[in-house]
Amino acid sequence: MCSRPFVCRCKYWRRTLGMQVRYVHHEDYQFCYSFRGRPGQRPSILMLHGFSAHKDMWLSVVKFLPKNLHLICVDMPGHEGTTRSSLDDLSIDGQVKRIHQFVECLKLNKKPFHLVGTSMGGHVAGVYAAYYPSDVCSLSLVCPAGLQCSSDNQFIQRLRELQKSAAVEKIPLIPSTPEEMSEMLQLCSYVRFKVPQQILQGLVDVRIPHNNFYRKLFLEIASEKSRYCLHQNMGKIKVPTQIIWGKQDQVLDVSGADVLAKSIANCQVELLENCGHSVVMERPRKTAKLIVDFFASLYNTDSKKLD
Repeated sequence: MCSRPFVCRCKYWRRTLGMQVRYVHHEDYQFCYSFRGRPGQRPSILMLHGFSAHKDMWLSVVKFLPKNLHLICVDMPGHEGTTRSSLDDLSIDGQVKRIHQFVECLKLNKKPFHLVGTSMGGHVAGVYAAYYPSDVCSLSLVCPAGLQCSSDNQFIQRLRELQKSAAVEKIPLIPSTPEEMSEMLQLCSYVRFKVPQQILQGLVDVRIPHNNFYRKLFLEIASEKSRYCLHQNMGKIKVPTQIIWGKQDQVLDVSGADVLAKSIANCQVELLENCGHSVVMERPRKTAKLIVDFFASLYNTDSKKLD
């Protein structure tokens, strides 16, 4: 199945929502991003996607965000339109530095911005807020990676076994067959739905050319250097922080929300019932509302003015 329909659908959806795609360069490194609106009195919002996704994963949330907010969704290092280099440092520290380069290219930090990240992007966002406190005025972390919980869930235990056996071809988040794609969707989502074989094949076809990169990236962010980077730096986060987590997350245990809440002074937690790891895809309207309400509580007394 050709990947063209997926590409065309994203372009159509971006256009419908008023998101424009642009490129910016730091020396010989290219960043690709989409944006809507212009900088104004309220903080801009920068959104960081998760592992093996891209900027368009936020479109389902953008649909429910007010049009008078300045939104920026960037492709993370090596993903989609952002440079993929064998020399790039894909560790969490390396990705944080790259995102800082992107921020400086856009002069986004002329005044502090609101930073949003999910999963791997949440890991990067949290560490970014710790490393560059003057850049960020507030933070929304959606089921972020990088935390050390008291006990490992089934998924983490399985990863440990794969690492011991060096079976990198079997990482559950890097499917190479329709069957493995179906398993990944079930792992990441609370809702159980049957996806037609043709669609599964199409989803796999889009990913297969990138799987070697995804394996390299996964091994880097799961390494000892990066695995608990957010945990090690969460005490340095001083800005108002919002945690959003699906109660039925099978990838990253929901107990991580409590870990963060105990370490970040100004922190509020929102746990979503009947929701798994793919919060952004499963509950886009609710995610958007929570972000807007949090944003309004900090920068505007009436969220209805954010239309």
